[in-house]
Amino acid sequence: MKQPLIVDVHLDMSMNALEWNRDLRESVHEINRREEGMTDKPDRGRATTSFPELRKGNVGLVVATQIGRYVAPDNPLPGWHSPEQAWAQTQGQLAWYKAMEEDGHMTMIRNKEELDAHLNMWNDGQPNDHKPIGYVLSIEGADSFVSVEHVERAYNYGLRAVGPAHYGPGRYANGTDSSGKLNAMGRDLLDRMDRLGMILDVTHLNDEAFWDALDLYKGAVWASHNNCRKFVDHNRQFSDEMIRALIERDAVIGVALDAWMMVPNWVRGKSTPEGMNCTMEIMANNMDHICQLAGNTKHAGIGSDLDGAFGTEQCPCDLKTIADLQKVPDLLKNKGYSDEDIENIMSANFINFMRKAL
Repeated sequence: MKQPLIVDVHLDMSMNALEWNRDLRESVHEINRREEGMTDKPDRGRATTSFPELRKGNVGLVVATQIGRYVAPDNPLPGWHSPEQAWAQTQGQLAWYKAMEEDGHMTMIRNKEELDAHLNMWNDGQPNDHKPIGYVLSIEGADSFVSVEHVERAYNYGLRAVGPAHYGPGRYANGTDSSGKLNAMGRDLLDRMDRLGMILDVTHLNDEAFWDALDLYKGAVWASHNNCRKFVDHNRQFSDEMIRALIERDAVIGVALDAWMMVPNWVRGKSTPEGMNCTMEIMANNMDHICQLAGNTKHAGIGSDLDGAFGTEQCPCDLKTIADLQKVPDLLKNKGYSDEDIENIMSANFINFMRKAL
């Protein structure tokens, strides 16, 4: 089987460029060399993702994020002290994506025609050493929308998917490690998204908000980077009941590579991938569990979250760069998956989803 095309539906690329000051046009080796001796973030010198590595791994299409959390005075999480500051942060991130487009490294995908044109170019049989990475723009946490009207502004500049929450309490919805359904602003947000034909990303919604959002939203739904609660019993993961509900909505779930979501009892800053036997096999196990619940291979995919504020200190020990996603096909083949099944999981499921939703 030739190296398959990979679609990765969750990469915090602009965050890495602007907050981590990483030039993603450089090799991962060079990015890490420049961070030697830096201690301001736990993943310094441990990056996995850059444009050269995406091309090496045949990762030709990604969902790339904007992110800007608002934090109230009593919120201990890192973030911005006003929604306006958070909005400005996301606009800086948008400017970086546009700069990468101008430099030939990325191309924005806003509709089915652009998607098909990009895939035709990426699959033309020519070397992909200099081809732009196609990206669908998403936002992780809606806090930076100063008002509900801002989602329409964002749609007009190309935003196509919205995750209403991130960690903790949010302005529109509460996320991981919090509780409560969507508030009035959150319900208005979903109504506006529905009318615009956007994709609802249910990743990070707490259980109450998850069920509330599924009841309220009539449009396309996916989960960009979620694993299975069967393996790690924490509210960040999906229960079997939640997975089945997403399957009923014809959703696709991107499986992530953050080690604390892959092995139980992970302690940030203390556990190591080798010590916890965290390997790529666990990604394949999560994919397999989703497929077993579905009875087919139409609902699992990749949302790696690589370099999402963690690096090789907190991802599988047999992954050194994002190009190692190409190890997944053999892991699935060893579980009895056919070439067609593997193509579904590596790319076709999310491509087919996007063709319908964009």
